[in-house]
Parts: sequence; structure tokens; C-alpha cells
Amino acid sequence: MFSYFQLPTFGTFYILLRIYILMSIYVLWYIRSMIKTLNALAEPNRLNIIQLLQDGPRSVGEIVERLQLPQPQVSKHLRVLVDNGLVEVERDAQRRIYRLRPQPFQELDTWLESFRQIWDERFDRLDDYLRELQSPQKQDDFKE
Repeated sequence: MFSYFQLPTFGTFYILLRIYILMSIYVLWYIRSMIKTLNALAEPNRLNIIQLLQDGPRSVGEIVERLQLPQPQVSKHLRVLVDNGLVEVERDAQRRIYRLRPQPFQELDTWLESFRQIWDERFDRLDDYLRELQSPQKQDDFKE
């Protein structure tokens, strides 16, 4: 029988160690995944392609026409987006149709959610500070 005051046996320790290692590997994988996604989105032309694809699937020709970029440049950017799992490609005879994959963006949104509360608190403090600076009493203090 296991009590809270009893030291874990070697078997229990071994299982806990394995769980810890697996969780650490998952966290590292998750961080690397977020870094890959952010790196792919950091280039302005790739971000423009992502914004175009938000409206729906498009062919390379449509993307070239809308962004006014050379076709080889667009193809290279699309290859990076596909390699990073942000976009998927479907062949339709001679055309390739590109569409966004929602999963990486959902994962990015989940990761960013952890920062939103911090940002909201800091923006609230900034709002309070700016209101304090704009109050009539503070303005009189500055005049003196």
C-alpha cells in the first residue's frame, strides 16, 4: 500500500522518470514547431501568400497575379510553406492548388493564448497610467 509519506520504489521512480523525459521531449518538439511556423511567417511575401489563401484555395498563377511577383519566387515561397506544414497542395491536372492547413494556426493560437492574459494586464495598467496622466489634477501639477 502506498502512502503519501512513503518513498517511491525504484519501479515507480523509473516510471515517473520516463514520463518526465517524454513530457520534456514533447515540450521541445512543440517549441521547435512554433519556431518553424513563426520563421516561415516572418518573410513578408510568405505572409502575403498566407493572407491570400485565407480567402480560399488558389493556384500558383492566381497568387502570382495578385502579388505581382515572379512565378519562380512564388513557387519557392510556397515550397517553404508546404515544407513547414502551413499549406497543402492538391494537383489538378497541370495546375497545383494551394490551401491553408488549419492545424498549425490553431496550435499557434493556443500557444499565443498563454501570453494574451499577460498582455491584457499590461495594457490595462498602461490605460490606467495614461488616464492618470490626463486627469486635470495631474495637468495642474505639471504647470507648477
